[in-house]
Amino acid sequence: MRIIRIIKSINTARHAAAALCLLLAGTAGAAETRPPLTLAGPASVVSFPLLHMIDSGALKSHADRVTFRLWQNPDQLRVLLANGQVDYTAAPANLPALLANRGEPVRLLNISVWGQLWLVSRDPQVRRYADLSGKVLLTSFSRDLPAILLDEVLRAERVAGKVTLRRTRDMQDAVALMLAGQADHAVLGEPMASLLLWRNARAGGAPLYRSQSLASAWREAFPGQPALPQAGLMASSRRAPDLALSRVVEHAYAASARWCAAQPRACAELTHRHLPQLPVAAIEASIRVTRLDSRPASEVRPQLEALYRLIADKHPQAIGGRLPDVGFYGP
Repeated sequence: MRIIRIIKSINTARHAAAALCLLLAGTAGAAETRPPLTLAGPASVVSFPLLHMIDSGALKSHADRVTFRLWQNPDQLRVLLANGQVDYTAAPANLPALLANRGEPVRLLNISVWGQLWLVSRDPQVRRYADLSGKVLLTSFSRDLPAILLDEVLRAERVAGKVTLRRTRDMQDAVALMLAGQADHAVLGEPMASLLLWRNARAGGAPLYRSQSLASAWREAFPGQPALPQAGLMASSRRAPDLALSRVVEHAYAASARWCAAQPRACAELTHRHLPQLPVAAIEASIRVTRLDSRPASEVRPQLEALYRLIADKHPQAIGGRLPDVGFYGP
């Protein structure tokens, strides 16, 4: 009988050990199958913290693989979001509001870029947008937020209708025309404005001048709402319900944005590895002239709503006709 009891004990221990192994294997399997995350953004300053998040492994505890998807324009981003190909993306401030008002359960997590458009001119006397009366201005913006902001500044400066807007296919075309001496004035986003100045200096061309940022013109034109919350990070409709993960992503982005702002050269070198078409010097210059300050969307809701009200009054189609609901602002 004693031998039988010993055999039973051994079998029980074996079963327990086997069960423990299965449990551990299941736990390891769960850890190994964490869904990948796709971050996305344009080739501009708002995306640079996303690249640092990937290189620094900021989300390694929450996803086995984190990748970056470059998009060229808001229309392409809309397609990526509709097809579920993006989890978190940098975006102009109006786009998530438009999607939310169309019934997409997206959330705006933060605003990190407070103006990134610059007037570049051959004429040193053109120091402000108000000085463009009677002149031709290159712009690649025909709709969406940059076009709205430019239209509002020109109207506020009383030069709307007095400036001839020459539309280009994209900012690269505007840069090429300026470098070829076929245009004298252009409004460009960063880092394209810095890229134009860098290329012109290397080519030994006639001097070009960084005249006025649109954010500066905005403060003068709208003293009652001087902040210009231009771009930030949004959660897609499939990630927005996961509030805990969205908080982690927003905090990681804020930390990376602080690092980029404090280490512009290192951030430029990191960004160049991901976007080799942009030279380090131009990237660094773009970081230095851009206010990169990540603030939670819930914290800057008053500034966002001031912008949304202006858009809703004059360009309602750009945000879906109304202000987003309270739950839209942050995780």
